[in-house]
Amino acid sequence: MGTIWQPMLIDGQGPKYQSVVNSIRQGIGAGDLKPGDKLPPVRDLAWKLSITPGTVARAYTILTDEGTLTAEVGRGTFVAPPRTMQVSDAPIEIDVISHTAEADGDQHNVSLFSPHLPCVGQDKVIRQLMAKVAQDPPSGVMHYPSRTSARAAREAVVHWLKGTPLGPLREKDVVLSHGGQNGIMLIFQSILEGRRPTVLIEELAYPGFRRAAELLRADVVPVAMDEDGVIPEALDTAARAHDAQVFCTSPEVHNPTGGFTPVARREEIAKIARKHDFQIVEDDCYRMGVNRAPSYRMLAPGRGWYVSSIAKTITPSLRFGFAIAPEGKSSILRRTAEHSFFGLATPLTDLCAGLLTHPQIDALTEQTRKAFNTYVQSAVNVLGAYDLVWRPDVPFLWLRLPMGWRAGAFCQAAEAEGIQIRTAEEFVCRDARAPHAVRMAVNAGVSLKSFEAAMMRLRDLLDSPPEQISV
Repeated sequence: MGTIWQPMLIDGQGPKYQSVVNSIRQGIGAGDLKPGDKLPPVRDLAWKLSITPGTVARAYTILTDEGTLTAEVGRGTFVAPPRTMQVSDAPIEIDVISHTAEADGDQHNVSLFSPHLPCVGQDKVIRQLMAKVAQDPPSGVMHYPSRTSARAAREAVVHWLKGTPLGPLREKDVVLSHGGQNGIMLIFQSILEGRRPTVLIEELAYPGFRRAAELLRADVVPVAMDEDGVIPEALDTAARAHDAQVFCTSPEVHNPTGGFTPVARREEIAKIARKHDFQIVEDDCYRMGVNRAPSYRMLAPGRGWYVSSIAKTITPSLRFGFAIAPEGKSSILRRTAEHSFFGLATPLTDLCAGLLTHPQIDALTEQTRKAFNTYVQSAVNVLGAYDLVWRPDVPFLWLRLPMGWRAGAFCQAAEAEGIQIRTAEEFVCRDARAPHAVRMAVNAGVSLKSFEAAMMRLRDLLDSPPEQISV
């Protein structure tokens, strides 16, 4: 046969041709059959295995069709060379707004629970990078994650954050996480102390702050706020009364209201944090444009922690986020991550290192921002007569309901119309009072026509509140 491969004997279970197929595959997998090796002629192998030539011929045909073997007329059948993926380095064509993921078909049911990014070409970049990583992974595929293997990804995060006012930032200050929520959890695990630590949040706040704190058996105390964020006097009182260790906030894009905390207010908050010696955790996951004010990591050195991700700008599917400790505390955060999960999977860090430094990524994120802006403007055109809070670069809107509507009843009525939205109750503590308001995330995964139709159905509901309000 010209090789050291010996076919296995055919047993009585299953089709005989399948046994031949399995035997050849096993020979290739064990290295007994190498690329270019010639297999026995059909009749020789059939005689050796005491089966019909037709059975062997069928097995060869199956393996040839799938690319495992190759047949050459007049020469015989050979083990095919390994298949390689064709990876193109050609620039990705950036799609326009009309080419979102589902833009070609109208949809009645539209979920506005969480922002749905438009597909503007980032999917092609990701697939291209996946192919490159699969073909030649820089970090290999047989090793535990390590600081060294993730270094390129951390450097890519520093590159991605260029222009963000974070103060001095080096790659070793970056700790990679499984999305922004995991980054918040890592920060809490790094700084909370005692049996019942206290975490302060804004009275309307991202629910992930509360959930992470509760998982760590921390008490959560809401603090009164106004249109600029948490009220300094209320924060001072709460910090003193509860001996708080952490204050959580989203100053650039407040979730759920879309508000912004100006620099003067941030400076007051930083002063209170120094006075009562608590830490500040800043969630920057929703920002899509440039920073409008310095981060707390810059304003409150030694106590400002920062967390973000690529979920709202590139894709949420990769679950790639990052947390950054204040200067001098990076080792604490890094140790927490390493003790929790050793590190992100090396193929993921290799992929994201290429993604965040891709030459077209800035153009793609800008196209994403413009696409979201188109949908936001559409919503404003339809619902602008109502008490709507919006920003062109924020992928959600905050709607204060008119008289006659309560948030729970409005959400139920909207769902009956095929629209899912979040009530304000989801953003307050369990025993707190929620305003009669809803948050509507932008779903740019449906056509603009479908989105506009959903907005018009909401307007019809707002125009016709129920005569009786359920208590």
